[in-house]
Amino acid sequence: MSISRLSRLLFGRTNAPARSTSRERYLIDGAIVEYTLKRSQRRRSITLTIDEDGLRVGAPWRASQSRIDMLLARHAQWISLKLAQWQARRPAPFSWQAGTPVMMLGEPLILTLTNEKSVRRDGNRLCVGVAVNVGDDPAALAKPVIEWLRASAQSWFEERSAHFARVLDVRAPSIRLSNARTRWGTCHPDGRVHLSWRLIQTPPALIDYVVVHELAHLREPNHSSRFWAWVERVLPDYKERRRSLRLDGHRFLLA
Repeated sequence: MSISRLSRLLFGRTNAPARSTSRERYLIDGAIVEYTLKRSQRRRSITLTIDEDGLRVGAPWRASQSRIDMLLARHAQWISLKLAQWQARRPAPFSWQAGTPVMMLGEPLILTLTNEKSVRRDGNRLCVGVAVNVGDDPAALAKPVIEWLRASAQSWFEERSAHFARVLDVRAPSIRLSNARTRWGTCHPDGRVHLSWRLIQTPPALIDYVVVHELAHLREPNHSSRFWAWVERVLPDYKERRRSLRLDGHRFLLA
């Protein structure tokens, strides 16, 4: 056996990256569809996922491009239909101006400009003090609103996490905010939980689902049947909440 072949056998697998991500294109009905291709050493089959981020393809590390193309061709009609459905559900681009509704806990708050120096809620209005013409600088309105949403998220998430930690009989985690748009939460082995601040814009029932999901990982650090049993023990209707979050969660978010 040659030295080079022996080296590949001994070290090739351990030196190879565990996963890779790339942007690819495929022609469906005369239209170019871009998709994210994620290859993984652990994956055993090719999967197709379509959500607010578009089409994602998960594939084993050594899956050939022709094999991936064959699957895309086989499901071309389904891909076109689902992409069209997501496009139809996509909300209009957010406009940072007075009178625009901002979602907070699933409820619209109307952006209202004031001469104050703070941001506060007044009924169904979100009163924002700005010192410049926001028509010329929309970021001047966005910055204080996002800061207010983040502060509200930190307080709300900590309260709900403390509540459900008692229910699950786990130690209350340290809550940190992330800026993620599609990954609502992450639970780390050391007990830290990261939650996207954007989640504060969704209804409380959906927030509770994400919080319980992450805290249940402190019981079971996987997605086994035991893990879902813990989630269901706390939220018997978790499947409905999960489905609602997947289908409609993006509707509540700022651009």
